[in-house]
Amino acid sequence: MRKWVVIILLVGIVSGAGIFYLISKPEQRAVFADVTQVLSDGPISENFDKAVHPRSFNFPGDFGPHNTFQTEWWYFTGNLNSEGGRPFGYQLTFFRQAIGKQNTSHSRWRTNQLYMAHFAISDIKQGEFYTFERFSRDSLGLSGAKAQPFKVWLENWEVAETRGGNWMLRAREQKIDIQLTLTQLKPLIFNGQDGLSQKGPEEGNSSYYYSNTRIRSKGHIGIADETYSVSGFSWLDREWSTSALSRNQTGWDWFSIQLDDWREIMFFQIRKEDGGISEFSSGSFVDRDGIRLHLKKSDVEIAVVDYWRSPATDKRYPSAWNIRIPTKNLEFFMEPLQKNQEHHHRFAYWEGAVQVRGDGISGKGYAELTGYSQ
Repeated sequence: MRKWVVIILLVGIVSGAGIFYLISKPEQRAVFADVTQVLSDGPISENFDKAVHPRSFNFPGDFGPHNTFQTEWWYFTGNLNSEGGRPFGYQLTFFRQAIGKQNTSHSRWRTNQLYMAHFAISDIKQGEFYTFERFSRDSLGLSGAKAQPFKVWLENWEVAETRGGNWMLRAREQKIDIQLTLTQLKPLIFNGQDGLSQKGPEEGNSSYYYSNTRIRSKGHIGIADETYSVSGFSWLDREWSTSALSRNQTGWDWFSIQLDDWREIMFFQIRKEDGGISEFSSGSFVDRDGIRLHLKKSDVEIAVVDYWRSPATDKRYPSAWNIRIPTKNLEFFMEPLQKNQEHHHRFAYWEGAVQVRGDGISGKGYAELTGYSQ
């Protein structure tokens, strides 16, 4: 279930004055199409493959791009601590958007694929949130993805496979940088029905979706003139789709939770126009051995107990939750490690580090909140 909000921006780029106009005019804030319109069936989406039936996943091929689908993302988030115990959150995400199923030009300058990336650091101790975005096209080596050896990049922001089989994550913007070695600790999980994640009632309202729920992460974070050696755990979400949403869906809340006892939870709830929660909301529970259990909407109870209003956008977001999963005898409270973790570049959404606590339960994770109005 991830990151459909970014497609609003990418479609806006394609249909508007163009990527370079938007970059060169940072004071301009375009008004983009509604997310449900962009991700529902239409004249453009008809030209692409759709996620309709379960498929066999093949690696390393499925680490790489799926260019016959309209939308795709590689989503890395994590909670880290310095050697002195200073907490940080990070996000490095890459989005691919196709503007045509095939590229018929032989020119190295032409492409039918656009890339966008977000890079963010949450400095919890100082209460600072550093967020950046970039755009490029899949030509001349400016951005792209490949399966073997795995690499996804946008200029010098990248995640790439190393000779030892690990992955190296790195990004630098202004005086903020991160470099991490990523080591998979648990097997991949395939969300939904064997990796087919249904989002709505119509054919094609689905995505192919897998996650790596616990990745050892070690390296450094740089802020201004200070460099911190850090370690902790990351999470990877991988998804590709065409026309994933139905038209009565207005936004979503997504949670990834890494409990300290080595269990993990992913759950997304899709909000509808009438204020209700879609029956297609779902998730995954992963036990200590990496065995996945599918979670239906009825398996998870989420109650919002606090809100935060952004001083930058005046949007009002949920900011604390009570969560129950009765079938797993789990009940806990979740809240952000800091309130302000809102991205507000050419559109706004909240995504940041969270913490979990309950009776005998503790952990950290990430939350994403989209579709909230002023």
